[in-house]
Amino acid sequence: METIEPRRGTATTETEPDPTEPMPEVEEAFDEIEVDAPRVGIIMGSASDKPVMQPAGEELLERGIRYEVRVLSAHRDPEAVAHYARNAHMRGLRVIIAAAGMSAALPGVVAANTDLPVIGVPIKAKHTVGDGLDALLSTVQMPPGVPVACVAINGARNAAVLAARILGC
Repeated sequence: METIEPRRGTATTETEPDPTEPMPEVEEAFDEIEVDAPRVGIIMGSASDKPVMQPAGEELLERGIRYEVRVLSAHRDPEAVAHYARNAHMRGLRVIIAAAGMSAALPGVVAANTDLPVIGVPIKAKHTVGDGLDALLSTVQMPPGVPVACVAINGARNAAVLAARILGC
């Protein structure tokens, strides 16, 4: 290994950077952070649930609360659901509204993977038992330590109102 000697007349020690000087690399990193990140995540098990969940988005929009919408299935892609839930807080979310029909596993899977409040919306599906009773019971019957708040069957607007109250808005 070759040692390189400093040229004569050059400083051999580094000085502390001036804290008042701009740091382009740090400023660039902050530019990538979205300050107005969504505070509520609305997720549903199927794209066919979007019309039922639309009132939740409308309510949040009326209240000026930013939100994001995702379609994630607890049965078809459980890893994606777990990843979404585990990283939600880091992305700025403070509440998750999870809607699903039939077995309605989505709210419970989300709650098992995050410390954020989860609000379940049971959906009345085409091939459902008791007009959505199966989804309602699946949503409210969570095991100890996996809390999920639950609103009425197809109660998307109330889920958004509850999310707003949790946020203090």
